[in-house]
Amino acid sequence: MLLAADVGNTNVVFALFEGRTIKARWRIATDPRRTGDEYAVWLLQLLEIEGVKREDITQILFASVVPRADHNLTVLAQKYFGITPEIAGQGKAAWGFEIDVDQPSSLGADRALNIIAAHDKYGGDLVVVDFGTATKFEAVDFTGAYKGGIIAPGINLSLDALVGKTAKLPRIAIRKPDSTSVIGRNTEDQMLIGIFWAHVAMMEGLIERMRTEIGRPAKVVATGGLAILFDESTDIFDHVDADLTIEGLAILAERVAA
Repeated sequence: MLLAADVGNTNVVFALFEGRTIKARWRIATDPRRTGDEYAVWLLQLLEIEGVKREDITQILFASVVPRADHNLTVLAQKYFGITPEIAGQGKAAWGFEIDVDQPSSLGADRALNIIAAHDKYGGDLVVVDFGTATKFEAVDFTGAYKGGIIAPGINLSLDALVGKTAKLPRIAIRKPDSTSVIGRNTEDQMLIGIFWAHVAMMEGLIERMRTEIGRPAKVVATGGLAILFDESTDIFDHVDADLTIEGLAILAERVAA
């Protein structure tokens, strides 16, 4: 079995794979100070609940956009599973696709995994959108090469900035507004409209500009926690794939093992 971990700015997602089938997944808040021992206390209990023994894990691969967490995950793998983990983007787990931008080394691991999985699963020219802490857009051509992208504030970051920089605006929950009207009748509705529909309009506008610049028909693949929410309010997505990032780890693990 493969134990994969995707270390994001907000959460670490662990997933257990048989081939490309996800058998279990768990999420924990990202904390660079969390030690390998602390991860083990939490993770080993979850594996036991699933009926999985330590020796069932034969491969460990993790991807991280939080460098301070890398050492602790390596300790977890070596001390508690007796496995030296592969780190996505390094050594045998190199990305394996052309990164056609000015600074190839600046491509984040989560973005690279989305590119790998989207190209493998959907093919052709692609625009990949990941709704995370930031909203990220990737242009991927039909060969699987990364041609560049966009990084925009995520919807929760936008809300944090709005609430944090004003004295009277309340904290609201992100959701689809109840009405299709974009003229709010009270402060909370006005905030929700401004946050939600502004993000939809930004997303749709940027995707259309990217498609025009690509110059060929490009499928749009959406992932991330809020992708399903936005899918209810736009018809611009061709595919919504919540597991895209973590599946990229499984695809990369196959290549490492080959």
